[in-house]
Amino acid sequence: MYHREQISLLIVQLIVIAGLAILQFHDVTSGMLSGGLVAALGVTTGFLIFIRLRSRTGLKHMTAELRRAVTGNVKTRLLAKDDRVWNEVIFSVNALIEQLENVQIAAVQSQTARRRLLSSISHDIRTPLTSIIGYVDALQDEIAISEQEKQEYLAILSRKSNGLKELIDEIFTMAKLDADEMPQLEEALDFAEIIRESLIAFLPELKKMGMELHVRIPDEHCPILADRLSVMRIIGNIVKNAICYGKDGNVLGIELAETAHEYQLLVWDRGPGIPQADLANVFERMYRSDPSRNPAGGGSGLGLAIARALVEKNGGRIGVESTPWDKTTFGIAFKKQLKIK
Repeated sequence: MYHREQISLLIVQLIVIAGLAILQFHDVTSGMLSGGLVAALGVTTGFLIFIRLRSRTGLKHMTAELRRAVTGNVKTRLLAKDDRVWNEVIFSVNALIEQLENVQIAAVQSQTARRRLLSSISHDIRTPLTSIIGYVDALQDEIAISEQEKQEYLAILSRKSNGLKELIDEIFTMAKLDADEMPQLEEALDFAEIIRESLIAFLPELKKMGMELHVRIPDEHCPILADRLSVMRIIGNIVKNAICYGKDGNVLGIELAETAHEYQLLVWDRGPGIPQADLANVFERMYRSDPSRNPAGGGSGLGLAIARALVEKNGGRIGVESTPWDKTTFGIAFKKQLKIK
């Protein structure tokens, strides 16, 4: 509205000035006409000054609100005016303030998550480390009398040391993923063959756990485009998770299905499963839905988070469904590529 008012008044002012110039040019002496034009010129000039002062007041108000936003009050918003041009400026400024508010919220959430992660990591490192120190002290003090007892202590030390190394390795992997320092080399892969190669490493552990392996993988090529090491890491983490938390079900299932556009790997078990309320959080770092999901049970709390990050970096999808003591299924999907020759 202000903008249109200014334009209209400026046009009137120009017309009045032009009229006065014409009268002067033709040396027309009409006191009433000249007086009227001068009065009109004064009125339009006065209105223009008023609009200018009103705009200046609006600018001062906007500046004050922006200072409030800069100093931390990101809830403030500028009110729209009756002028279209001013409204465009106000809407843009409000959008910037909203972005600043979102950045601040994200920063607070990130800081909270970082503190929670550091707390979980320090606990998960301190617990096995304390245990390792205890067994080392016991061996040094010759508390273990028999050779068999010493070997048992050494076996425990070896197991806990390997678990601690695995946790530290996954922390470094997660840090590299966050910093985008883990290069991804895309190449044509046979998804079915990668799955078979990954499963071989778990056969001794499955036998030790007494878990029956059900495998349904097609014999033909299942071509995808992804980073080989990442895909093997994804499969390894998912299978390890299923063995760790589904061993009580005594069954591990591996299925590779084909849709119109994707190959889907389904890894399932018949263990205690995951409550519905926790399904949305299982891919979060260091998340454990119950006390049984702790480092002592073999999980680092980072395996599924790493799997999700790597799946997303390779353009895939990952999800989970669970019915406790019936079937818990983790699904990984990658887009189909042209057939490997």
